Amino acid sequence: MSPLFSHLLIPFIIAMLLAMTMGGSGTAPAFSVAYGSNVIRKSLIPGLFGIMVFLGAIIAGKGTASTMGKGLLSPDLMNFTVVSIILFSVFVAMLIANIVGIPQSTSQATVLSVVGAAIYLGKLNSHMLFYEIIPTWFILPIISFLLSFIIGKYIYKPIRKTGFTISKKVNDNFLLKGIIIFMSLYVAFSIGSNNVANAAGPIASMTINELGIDKDSNFVLIMIMATLIIAPSFGIGSSIFGHKIVKNTGKEIVLFGRFEAVIIAFVSGSLLLLAALTKGIPTSMVQLNVGAIIGIGVAKLGFKNIFKKTAVNKFFAMWIISPAVSFSISVLLMYLVDTFGYF
Repeated sequence: MSPLFSHLLIPFIIAMLLAMTMGGSGTAPAFSVAYGSNVIRKSLIPGLFGIMVFLGAIIAGKGTASTMGKGLLSPDLMNFTVVSIILFSVFVAMLIANIVGIPQSTSQATVLSVVGAAIYLGKLNSHMLFYEIIPTWFILPIISFLLSFIIGKYIYKPIRKTGFTISKKVNDNFLLKGIIIFMSLYVAFSIGSNNVANAAGPIASMTINELGIDKDSNFVLIMIMATLIIAPSFGIGSSIFGHKIVKNTGKEIVLFGRFEAVIIAFVSGSLLLLAALTKGIPTSMVQLNVGAIIGIGVAKLGFKNIFKKTAVNKFFAMWIISPAVSFSISVLLMYLVDTFGYF
């Protein structure tokens, strides 16, 4: 096996393992609303999720891939060692989150891993991080919560006044079930447009560097080739890790109806797709989705009751821990390989 082939193979294997953990985490925001409202069987979820993630990555993933591959750290520095460290750090952080059963932001973990490597090399694009990416992370979940809360408030008040029978009739409508499934596919497409780039972007830059080909004209082609290899692993990860996480998100936060599920999926999926298409910002679909679920839950149960739920507290804790783990591992490994002369 040639050294060049080895340099390409190892990061690709890590990227595929990472994509599997991402698939486990990403299944929850895509299908938790459908599963939580008893519209779809769990056996169908991994296949549908994998197909839509792949389409989203190919059709709408260019912007986010460019951000992850070139935006935070110069592509000239995306060599075999650095990319392997970045992807492995995220893989460990995401694996921990999946084992715990908490849906995690793959985008935030990946960004923090890239940031760790970039800080160690002294080449971080701080403007993009602090003025574009981080503000988006704070603003979009708040928007997701507010939109869902406002819509939920004006849905639940009329339902309470008219009684349970009308609510049950709406929730059992076959057209509404079809819309929920469509929205789940729409969310999975949005995830593909954003999250596949977490692995494909760095891999594309590394491949271009290792092969010594033109960066500007070939980045999209290499990114597409990387996506063709990485995206199917999302479906595999969904089948391994997805059920536990979908159950935690869909069943344990709040028992919502099918009409509310449409709102949750549409709001969170649209915000994620908007971030990918307009700015190429890697954004947390998990947090957008949970923000929307909490918005509906607060409209239904009130602030006091929804925030007493254990699942919500666990989600917030893991959202802080997992990116910190990813960042720490990235910096530590960069230090170790530098110390032992593997750059």
